[in-house]
Amino acid sequence: MAQTIKTPAPKAQAKPTDKSPVKLVFDKSNYRWLIISIAVVAFGFILMAGTTDIYSNTKIVLAPIVVLTGFAIGFFAILKKPEAK
Repeated sequence: MAQTIKTPAPKAQAKPTDKSPVKLVFDKSNYRWLIISIAVVAFGFILMAGTTDIYSNTKIVLAPIVVLTGFAIGFFAILKKPEAK
């Protein structure tokens, strides 16, 4: 005599009841500041580039200040709270 194997019934998929929009961590202004900081850091590295006159004031003073400023702007962009609506 053959034995019957019982299989569980397929579960019904639960439909999400909450249809509110997704709340993102960052606001549009945060992303703008982040893009600005990336551009400032890239500009600082461009100022550092090159092989001629490696001891110029632009390469050893100005460019590191520009790069650090770009990192500070990025830090600000991450920590800035979104505006309340």
